[in-house]
Amino acid sequence: MNALLRYQADLLLRSQRWLPPIILYAVFLGVGVQSGQPVLDSLGYTAAALLPVAAWLVRICVTVEPPAARACTAAAVGPGRAHLARLLVALLAAAALGTAATVVVTLISDPVTSDHQTRVPLLPSGVAGLLATPACALLGTAVGALTNWPVLRSPGRAVPAMLLAALLSVVATGSPAQAAVSGLVAGSQSGTVPVPLLPLVAAAVLAAAAAAVACALTSRRSP
Repeated sequence: MNALLRYQADLLLRSQRWLPPIILYAVFLGVGVQSGQPVLDSLGYTAAALLPVAAWLVRICVTVEPPAARACTAAAVGPGRAHLARLLVALLAAAALGTAATVVVTLISDPVTSDHQTRVPLLPSGVAGLLATPACALLGTAVGALTNWPVLRSPGRAVPAMLLAALLSVVATGSPAQAAVSGLVAGSQSGTVPVPLLPLVAAAVLAAAAAAVACALTSRRSP
């Protein structure tokens, strides 16, 4: 599996198709996060913006490999295992990006409530952000897995479905990402730092289920 992960990561890096989602994420943060803003609000925005980026990275990873190379990889290690490596590389890339952004945002933000009247502890706030970020990365990976090949093979259907699902995952009540982000926002209003462990666990379960479905379909559908 390590060799598969290195191979898929090398494909992703060499393709340079990761540049647009990362630039978009940087633009989102540049517009929505400013130095001196309340830390929990900024961390909520940072986590929420990562979800569509994670889904986009999944699309890149599952489509970047040429069909002939995909067939060789599937013959060597099995189609399901090869597809799992693609999803894991996308997830790891999104998680690394989100973690770096969370650390930077924590350092430049002001540890106060949204009304700037009450101070909140900076370190626990950063930890809360580091829990919310992988929750959004995991849910974004689930969205990408269910809205791209092999589940949806036509780009005309896959891309709109991915964008719509990513948006709903951020705003829909009951979504782990929405729960994690709204917990940070509510904590910024009340002065209480949340611990979004439940959204993280729920997002992990959904991501695992989505990956299982996508990997099971790879042996039945050609690229």
